[in-house]
Amino acid sequence: MAAKDVLPIRGYMVHLTHYDPRWCQRKSREKAFDVKVALELVDAMGEAGLNLLVIDCADGVKYKSHPDLARPYTAPMGHLRKLVGRARKKGIDVVPKLNFAMSPLHQHNQWFRPYRNYWDDETYWKHAFQLIDELVDVCKPERFFHIGMDEDHDRTIDEFAAAINTLHEGLEERGLRTIMWKDWQMYPGGRVHREKSYLAEKKIPRDVVQLLWNYRYALPDVIRRLRRKGFEVWGAPGGTPEQVAEWRDQLLRCGGQGMLLTKWVPCRPGNRREMLKLIRTCGPVIAGTD
Repeated sequence: MAAKDVLPIRGYMVHLTHYDPRWCQRKSREKAFDVKVALELVDAMGEAGLNLLVIDCADGVKYKSHPDLARPYTAPMGHLRKLVGRARKKGIDVVPKLNFAMSPLHQHNQWFRPYRNYWDDETYWKHAFQLIDELVDVCKPERFFHIGMDEDHDRTIDEFAAAINTLHEGLEERGLRTIMWKDWQMYPGGRVHREKSYLAEKKIPRDVVQLLWNYRYALPDVIRRLRRKGFEVWGAPGGTPEQVAEWRDQLLRCGGQGMLLTKWVPCRPGNRREMLKLIRTCGPVIAGTD
């Protein structure tokens, strides 16, 4: 594969913790993320040709500004600093992630207790940006911050777009571009997210990166439509080399700029082999060195 045919953004997302219905079922016995495993993942990323590490933080690290968010599995912020330092040594850009979607069903913002009850008012965003600033200070991202925003049930379309715009404005002031999940799911419960995401396209800035996720097949028609509207588009594929190759080819063909791999599992020794396998088998496919 020629250099011009290589996606410029080749990423992997590690989860210090996470919030979704299945993950929340085991919160009572969750343990802190394992730093040694996380460092090994970064080393494997470098070997596979990946160049962007997204770190799903939530309440997985202890914030000086909000010690009340700590849980039994919350790790010292120094562990995150160590992970960021390893990524920097490998020439890998770091992107912090906090999910600000609202949904009692999907629970992605349950980490943001109790501030989520303020419903996008001045108090809500004050606390949100205090946490963002703390992560920016530690991670020192060069280009991006990931705001989540997938599977948002509670906000109206206008409220959803307004939340994205508030985050975009604040991040732009900090010299960072916004990444958000792009919902485009066909399952019955996902259609509401698909419609909301589509209608919000008219109300948000074109420099918000649309991270289009589908773990079964690529979506070339959606990539082309978003590109025609002026959005930068990345893909989030499933976990097999075949699915990753399909996404890579469609992104390159349709003008996409990046891909993001992940396993929705805790960064713990029991999942080490599974996460390393994904990076080592699919990373070179994204990089075009397979």
